[in-house]
Amino acid sequence: MAGRSKITGYFFHGARFVAAIILMQTLFYKFAAGLVIPFFEVRIPEESIHIFSDLGAEPWGRWGAGFAELIGSILLLIPRFSYLGAIMGLGLMSGAIVAHWAVLGLSVEMDGGLLFELALIVFSLCTYILFHEKEKILCLLKRLTGSKSPA
Repeated sequence: MAGRSKITGYFFHGARFVAAIILMQTLFYKFAAGLVIPFFEVRIPEESIHIFSDLGAEPWGRWGAGFAELIGSILLLIPRFSYLGAIMGLGLMSGAIVAHWAVLGLSVEMDGGLLFELALIVFSLCTYILFHEKEKILCLLKRLTGSKSPA
């Protein structure tokens, strides 16, 4: 039994780390999309601008989503608050998945569905994290509703 809980712990920490990394790797494109780096004559890809333009939320939606993903990824990396990061990640990825199904399509700008797949991965990992941290969530809900646990 001790071996199983150790493996579960490794998987839990791995899930937190992978979800945070996926959320963080998109931040550069959300905040720097369309910029030109003069000295190197490099243009940052505008895929995020295209996505949020199609959603009718450019630029504020892109920046807001980026800021929320930054906060969520930081919370995921802090063990004490990982359940809050997972709640944010689940909400953000739910929005991304619905946006892909309803507006964008599964493949955006010929990415072969990569962004949709990453959203599904983060959604799944955050679901696992929330299941793993269900006691913390129940305590939070009790505090928010003012419920007293039986003595």
